[in-house]
Amino acid sequence: AKLREFVWPRSGWRRSTEYLRHRIFRLPGTPYAIAAGVACGAAVSFTPFVGFHFVLAALLGWLLRASIIASAVGTAVGNPWTFPFIWVWIYELGTWMGVRGASAAGNLDFTSFFGAILQALLRFDMVYLFETAWPVLAPMLVGSIPTVIVVWFVFYLLMKPMIASYHHRRFMTRRRGSREADKQETTK
Repeated sequence: AKLREFVWPRSGWRRSTEYLRHRIFRLPGTPYAIAAGVACGAAVSFTPFVGFHFVLAALLGWLLRASIIASAVGTAVGNPWTFPFIWVWIYELGTWMGVRGASAAGNLDFTSFFGAILQALLRFDMVYLFETAWPVLAPMLVGSIPTVIVVWFVFYLLMKPMIASYHHRRFMTRRRGSREADKQETTK
């Protein structure tokens, strides 16, 4: 039931998205901190370091004095539906930038590939890592660098004005409510 709710929310995608937006915008911090945090998480999702996205997003967020909680939320950009497109994109960009790859991205099974890398790391199988994994990871790593930079700026530039506007509207609503409460208090 939880898996079904995750894949297809009972309340619908629009309502779930709206709820998540409110949760992000209400995080404590300045519009810069929240927007930069989300941008850090989203940008790190475009790296081939699967399994380390939370840690990398938190480190990048800490370096930029951004919200670490927002950076964790931003990593949701990388998910089972988007990872195949992200991996093909950064691999193809890396090979286009001149790093020789193992084969065309369409021939790669990235899920099995990342599972095999994890197994090789657990066994300390450096031969596999250097002979089999590196020819795929090298183009992905090179292709992820410009992608991370572009994604960070896109998310930051989109999120900051929206968050600032939300904070301003919320402040004005609270202020208006406070004034009305004061008027009621004085008339009693």
